[in-house]
Amino acid sequence: MDNKHKVDKKDDKRADPAVFLRDPAENADGKLGRKVYETELEKLQTELVRMQQWAKQSGARICILFEGRDAAGKGGVIKAIMERVNPRIFRVIALPPPTEREKTQLYIQRYLPYLPAAGEIVIFDRSWYNRAGVERVMGFCTEDQVTKFLSGVGGVERAMVESGMILLKYWLEVSPEEQTRRIEARIDDPKKVWKLSPMDVLSYERWYDYSRARDAMFAASDTGWAPWFVAQSDDKKRARLNIISHLLSKIPYERIKSEKVKLPKRQKAGGYVEPDMPLHKIPEPF
Repeated sequence: MDNKHKVDKKDDKRADPAVFLRDPAENADGKLGRKVYETELEKLQTELVRMQQWAKQSGARICILFEGRDAAGKGGVIKAIMERVNPRIFRVIALPPPTEREKTQLYIQRYLPYLPAAGEIVIFDRSWYNRAGVERVMGFCTEDQVTKFLSGVGGVERAMVESGMILLKYWLEVSPEEQTRRIEARIDDPKKVWKLSPMDVLSYERWYDYSRARDAMFAASDTGWAPWFVAQSDDKKRARLNIISHLLSKIPYERIKSEKVKLPKRQKAGGYVEPDMPLHKIPEPF
């Protein structure tokens, strides 16, 4: 080889992967940086508002389920979706444990009243799949009940889709190491400790029981009309952007042209005078 084409390895950054320049969009740990995240999130949130306007005008019914392991980041995704939209059109449903009466109902019955009507988008923060996940793993139901649920849920979802409803199902997957880091962070942070329930602590040790339950759930309910979409969420920011981007791609919304708003002139005071009356004003320490 001609000497002029030889490259001294000590001068060639390609020779050692350790000296690659870090992507400026990433933090030192390889996770997406906040500046890029916020820029991209703003674009996606703008599209969510456009999708909202389309749903309201078209009468679309959209149902989105979020499932996943504890501390997988479901709440953060939902918060990112809801931050700029109208909560009268987008509704988040997070049901408490069933009452004694609800325990005697057809299992999926308690969820049906919350399904979207025309022009509504409903997000379930955990859903009827509790039966296939936490209820199964923690022993809150029998194996026979799980089997019956898994054999029938596909038919229920098919009826939902055939009625014209858009149904999207997301599973957020997190690694054992990242789950441990997040749960330990909740223990030590007074702003996050509310996220740590006794159930989270009990379920933490049952990683592989949850894996088996997840696998059985996918096998029974990952259908052509209502597939499961899996998002790896060790990098929460990337996961949020990826999920919202995918969600928007699965909804055939169109941009609705809106009339430009022009503010009218305010009316004249017409003799109105602010009354001199005592008001209970709040303290202003800031």
